[in-house]
Amino acid sequence: MRCRLPRRAADSPVRAGRAARGDAPAAPKHRGVSENNTLRSLLDAVRAGSMSVDEALAHCGEKGEDAGDGLSYATLDHLRAQRTGFPEVVYCPGKSDEQIAAIADRLARRADVVMATRATQANFAAVRAVAPDATYDADARIIAIERRPLPRVGLTAVISAGTADRPVAAEAAVTLDLMGNAVARVEDVGVAGLHRVLGHVGALRTANVVVVVAGMEGALPSVVAGLTDRPIVAVPTSVGYGASFGGLAALLAMLNACAAGVTVVNIDGGFVAACAASRINHLAASAQAAP
Repeated sequence: MRCRLPRRAADSPVRAGRAARGDAPAAPKHRGVSENNTLRSLLDAVRAGSMSVDEALAHCGEKGEDAGDGLSYATLDHLRAQRTGFPEVVYCPGKSDEQIAAIADRLARRADVVMATRATQANFAAVRAVAPDATYDADARIIAIERRPLPRVGLTAVISAGTADRPVAAEAAVTLDLMGNAVARVEDVGVAGLHRVLGHVGALRTANVVVVVAGMEGALPSVVAGLTDRPIVAVPTSVGYGASFGGLAALLAMLNACAAGVTVVNIDGGFVAACAASRINHLAASAQAAP
């Protein structure tokens, strides 16, 4: 860990003047961090109570630890798991095979789990060359390196309307699994055959959170939300004919859901939905485990 050190008090005319008068140090700027982001300002902020010890350590780590990755095109966030509960995830589109492999390799040196989304077979081949234990889920298009798998807690459910929605549902389910959640999947239960989803009411009422994936008119989340008191994370997909406008029709329908308790993410956003659902499930699982 490296933090840029401040000048000594004697080197600063302002500090020297304050010291001679016995004045207290000036209050740090912007949440307790001065413009120079010095170690002294961090310590002052911790002493004043405007910054926690963890925040100060994170500030030092982000300035120092990440500088050693040797990647000119990426500044990796090795402290994201400490702040958010899961390491930085690699989004593959727009990156070369070599860049994805190098980033995954650097992350795997420090993280328990590494995940790369929207990956191709070529991306996977490059990653496996540097990490032979990497795996690839073709449906979810996710590369994973699990050196120390997270314990699976609670219960989440991923419900998809049609087989065409499977890639987005798979992205959500695999992401939830890697993030340490128990996952139940229910597939092809769209509203064209409403009896199909009714056969899974038990799962809908047992899970701590339900991710509902649907294209076309996007009606399934409203139906599910009317059958359970659990939070619903709705994912519109780009599946549909011309007037679906690449998922816009489903998105607008979900945003206008009549049933309460529906939260909507971006079109085809299986990963994003899983991130939200994972946090809900972990909070619920912690509460359930408390004495």
